[in-house]
Amino acid sequence: MRRKLQGKYVTISTIGEKAQAFVPAPLPPRPPVDWTPALREKFDRALLALGRLDSVSTLLPDTSLFLYMYIRKEAVLSSMIEGTQSSLSDLLMFELEQEPGVPLEDAREVSNHVAALNHGLALLEGGLPLSLRLIREVHGVLLSGGRGSRQTPGEFRRSQNWIGGTRPGNAVFVPPPAVEMLECMHQLELFLHDQPEATPALEKAALAHVQFETIHPFLDGNGRLGRLLMTLLLCEQQVLQKPMLYLSLYFKSHRQYYYELLNKVRLTGDWEAWLDFFAEAVIVTATQAVETAQQLHNLATRDSDTIGVLGRAALSAQQVHRALLEHPITSSGCLAEKTGLTPATVNKALNHLEQLGIVRELTAQKRNRLFSYTDYVNIMNRGTELPDQFPESGELA
Repeated sequence: MRRKLQGKYVTISTIGEKAQAFVPAPLPPRPPVDWTPALREKFDRALLALGRLDSVSTLLPDTSLFLYMYIRKEAVLSSMIEGTQSSLSDLLMFELEQEPGVPLEDAREVSNHVAALNHGLALLEGGLPLSLRLIREVHGVLLSGGRGSRQTPGEFRRSQNWIGGTRPGNAVFVPPPAVEMLECMHQLELFLHDQPEATPALEKAALAHVQFETIHPFLDGNGRLGRLLMTLLLCEQQVLQKPMLYLSLYFKSHRQYYYELLNKVRLTGDWEAWLDFFAEAVIVTATQAVETAQQLHNLATRDSDTIGVLGRAALSAQQVHRALLEHPITSSGCLAEKTGLTPATVNKALNHLEQLGIVRELTAQKRNRLFSYTDYVNIMNRGTELPDQFPESGELA
């Protein structure tokens, strides 16, 4: 269905020149989305994939062991899209207060992403709905202490931003001016709260993502926060019991088409093409997450069985193995603290695990040595090696 422009252009004056900023129309789309049988079937498949993902807890003995690393993988991918070079191993090293193999600013930004998601989930669990207040609070954590800390964390912008180019006059896209941006965000908040009409959760997440990226309400961090909001919304709406859906890798792998679809929505109102893409992203990503959970479960079971050959030493080695499932790159000191075992017992267990080929020492230190559960890290690293990026705002382009 071809619609008219989904909003309006307004003329702004910046740096001695004029430019056209785009102000989106409120959601939901008008006329309504054309739910063809093919599009409806695609969304049904996406919901089925989400259901399988949500039930992954029945496969894993402890879902938190999977979530700990999966959330960090998403943080790495989402930050990598914006140009951050931190790997999953770098993030884990940073969290251990060890020197990562990348600039500290990069590792800190990824760590902030993890903290921002956890803060948003805590606010939802505490009864705060997905709202402008929650969005600002999550943004405040996302940009705390890193390069973005100079870009008014937790505050909506009071000046013009842009995407691509060096100024609004040559930008690829110019979001609404600050004076109109706040009203756009208020309208988005109403849509999130099912006003003027109720919208199914998965459709709401898809539509709200485009609207948020179009409004670009912050000076920095809009891309990362826009991706976080999809997961927070699905958790709030209880489509997911745990934050297990992350679309960054799919968006990253199809970034050019992603851009084209956002632009087509704004110019021609082709929400149907975007919704089809979004549903495909959910299907692929949820399926991959289930497969990853199965691989980790099989790995843990295999290595646990292997440890069983140690006889009397197996009990302490199993305790260390379980701790490594939660923190696959860690120190001997942290393992002693986590398991309650003495440092001597932990070191003996680690020596056994090294001999079995389960862990690998990363350092040659005699004290507080670092170890990696290599196969576990390799499974989680898949997909994080793609170097491509796309700009988050004019300041970063």
